[in-house]
Amino acid sequence: MIPTLLGGLSPQQFLAEYWQKKPLLVRQAIPNFSGIAGLQSREEALDLACGEDAQARLVSREQEEWKLAHGPFTPRNFQRRGKRAWTVLLQGVNLLLPAGDRLLRAFDFIPQARLDDLMVSYAVDGGGVGPHFDHYDVFLLQGMGQRRWRIGAQRDLTLRADLPLKILKDFRPSRDWLLNPGDLLYLPPQWAHDGTAVGACMTFSIGFRAPPAQELAEQFLMHLQDRIALPGRYHDADLRLQKHSAEIGAAMIDQVSEMLARIRWNRATVRDFLGCALTEPKPHVCFTPPRPPLSLPRFAARCFKRGVRLDLKTQLLFSATHFFINGEACGVPGVSGVPRGDLSTIRQLADQRRLADGVKLSEALLDLLYAWYRDGFLMPE
Repeated sequence: MIPTLLGGLSPQQFLAEYWQKKPLLVRQAIPNFSGIAGLQSREEALDLACGEDAQARLVSREQEEWKLAHGPFTPRNFQRRGKRAWTVLLQGVNLLLPAGDRLLRAFDFIPQARLDDLMVSYAVDGGGVGPHFDHYDVFLLQGMGQRRWRIGAQRDLTLRADLPLKILKDFRPSRDWLLNPGDLLYLPPQWAHDGTAVGACMTFSIGFRAPPAQELAEQFLMHLQDRIALPGRYHDADLRLQKHSAEIGAAMIDQVSEMLARIRWNRATVRDFLGCALTEPKPHVCFTPPRPPLSLPRFAARCFKRGVRLDLKTQLLFSATHFFINGEACGVPGVSGVPRGDLSTIRQLADQRRLADGVKLSEALLDLLYAWYRDGFLMPE
């Protein structure tokens, strides 16, 4: 964690006093910050927006007319835009640039299971996405240029129905700040905010996961459907003649209710669901296996000499002795998954996303890492 990130607050103080409670403005949270390697200028932002792997959006406004377009784009999309104020939004920058991943991990005093992604917005003078709110926490870190933020804790969160963006119908800000390069603004969920570029600027947004209960329930039921095995089959040897042949009889309803009541889950089931769901790659993410792969002995030698690191797109999480990578459980410790003697090493890989050179790997752990390497999940430095 960057020492100045929370403005003198310890992570414990921040969590107790601000997290999901009230905003925090930190001047010079990252001194002299103007961007990250590969994303410090207009040219680099627009080049990234034109890339095949980019999740990019273009928001433009002229007076009260708003337009939204989805990328990837071509350079022509950013030429001759007239008097329109416009913003390019780049989602998942942590999956594209190593420096983006490092910036995102600077905020891992919040559990990685809650971290979502790094979004970067480049805006010309007057650009923005309008007054809105998020259902999740967000840190807004100012890169190059300046952005004016107006925020408010209003109760009325009604959105305009006539626009392609989720813009508040009646925005009533209570605070107004101008952020300079390196300044950081934290906002809890549902705080209304509106950021407007003062001159060309770039803002780095660190967002967090806060899935709706309905979404979690739907995903959990999908998780269960591949794991339940109910014995028996519907039967009705005691079937009686019904008055109405089209009626679903009470006996049928009772029997099926009893069948479904046999579906069981416990805390371990929920743990495994969360491990798989939270590490599941987003739909657009693909892994590229090495072609040709190193042999196991050469892989081992490279790991010992230079260390090993997770691919930017890989998510590795754990709960006690249970590990999950990219939507899959790693297995039972000491049997088909993480060897018990290597738990501290694999936890270090999950926390730090790399293992330094010279680390000693057991034969079993080396085999596991080599399998992940062949899947494109990690690579030697």
